[in-house]
Amino acid sequence: MASYGNLLRVGLVQMRCTANPADNLERACAAVDDAAARGASIVCLPELFRSLYFCQVEDSRCFDLAEPIPGPTSERLAALAAKHRIVIVGSIFERRAEGVYHNTAVILDADGRLAGRYRKMHIPDDPRYYEKFYFTPGDLDFPSHQTSAGRIGALVCWDQWFPEAARLVALAGAQIIFYPTAIGWELNEVEAVRRRQYDAWQTVQRGHAIANGLFVAAVNRVSIEDGLQFWGGSFIADPFGEVIATAAHDREETMVVECDLARIEETRRNWPFLRDRRIDAYQDLIRRFRL
Repeated sequence: MASYGNLLRVGLVQMRCTANPADNLERACAAVDDAAARGASIVCLPELFRSLYFCQVEDSRCFDLAEPIPGPTSERLAALAAKHRIVIVGSIFERRAEGVYHNTAVILDADGRLAGRYRKMHIPDDPRYYEKFYFTPGDLDFPSHQTSAGRIGALVCWDQWFPEAARLVALAGAQIIFYPTAIGWELNEVEAVRRRQYDAWQTVQRGHAIANGLFVAAVNRVSIEDGLQFWGGSFIADPFGEVIATAAHDREETMVVECDLARIEETRRNWPFLRDRRIDAYQDLIRRFRL
C-alpha cells in the first residue's frame, strides 16, 4: 500500500510511582524531556502518576491528593508542552468542587493551551480498585481533541474494556486513542493467570484499533505498590491491530514510536467497518440488557 507520509512520533512514559507527589512529577517531567529530545510530538503519562495508586483502599484522607484544573500539575505540564512545542496527555485526580472529584485526562497543546479534558466514565469497584469511593463518573461524553499533533482521544484505564467508548471517540474523529492506565497483578498470582490477564488486556485494545481503524496507545505504571504489581507492558497498536512497540513488565521505560497516520486511511479503505455500520439497527445498545 502507498503511504502518504503523515508521520508522527509518539512518546509513552511507563514509570514507577512513589508516595512523594513532587518527586513523581519531577521524574515524569524528566521522562517527557527525554521523549521530546528523541523527537516525540506527543507524549502520554500513566494514570494518576503523581501518587501511589491510592484506590487499593477506601481512605478519605486520600482526597487531599486531588487538585483543581487549572492547578499545579496541569500548569507544570502546560509549561513543559510549550517549552518543547509538543502535546502532553496527563492524568490528574481532579477536585472539581467540595466533595466532587474526577479521574481526569488533560490534553495540553504545543502552546501550553488546555486543548481538552476527559473525565473517566467507567468507574470500577473491585478489590484493590475501589474507585467508586473516590471518583464521580465523567460528564464530558467521549470526545476527541484537535491538537497540533493531530486529533486524539484520551480515555482512562477501565474504559479500555468497553468497545462503545472507543467507537464513540473514533466517530468523533480521533486518529489515536490514548489510555493512561494503572493495572496490575495480585502478588500471589500464578504465572499462567498473569499471562492470560495481560493477553486479554492487550487483545481487547488491539480489537479497538482494528474495529475503528486507528492507533491505540496504552500507558501503564510499573513496580510493586502494596498488594499489586503493576505490570507495565505499555504498548501501541496500529490500525491493523499489530503491536508496533511494547515496553517491559518490570522496569521504567520511555518509548518513542513512529506512527504513520496514513495507515488509518489505508486500513479503512480495505476494512470499511465504519462505512458498513447499521446505524438504523443499534437502538437496543442503550438498554442494560435485551432479555
